[in-house]
Amino acid sequence: MARVCEIPLDNSDNQEIKDILNQYRKVAVIGLSNNEEKPSHQVGKYLKENGFKIYPVNPGYKKILGETCYPSLLEIPHPIEIVDIFRKPSVIPEIVAQAIQCKAAVVWMQSGIVNNEAAQMARDAGLRVVMDRCMMAEHKRLSIPDEKRENDH
Repeated sequence: MARVCEIPLDNSDNQEIKDILNQYRKVAVIGLSNNEEKPSHQVGKYLKENGFKIYPVNPGYKKILGETCYPSLLEIPHPIEIVDIFRKPSVIPEIVAQAIQCKAAVVWMQSGIVNNEAAQMARDAGLRVVMDRCMMAEHKRLSIPDEKRENDH
């Protein structure tokens, strides 16, 4: 059973995150909201505007950000590379099981979301795992050329 406040016991480092963001472009956004104020909406919009193909997953909507919205990960009829999760930690094991079933390459748990047990299940199935990190923030941070970052300090 997952603890209420977990910290990642084993998480991707900067190089692995950079590799993931450069290698994969097809992202299922689990829990994407139609509400522009919600972080999931802002991240989904950012990803779409920055060359990622997003597949919204939210049973409450038909379309979000102009994209067909699917009731579950398993109902997306396209290959998925990254499963970006905006859901509470207790439902992560079910989502990871679906990610494994649909042959995703990466499970990405957004900021504040950690489930070490589900992460290990994903790793055991050969998936890469990122926990407690915002995909948008990491993309912005790691897309800045090293020279510029050094000049900012």
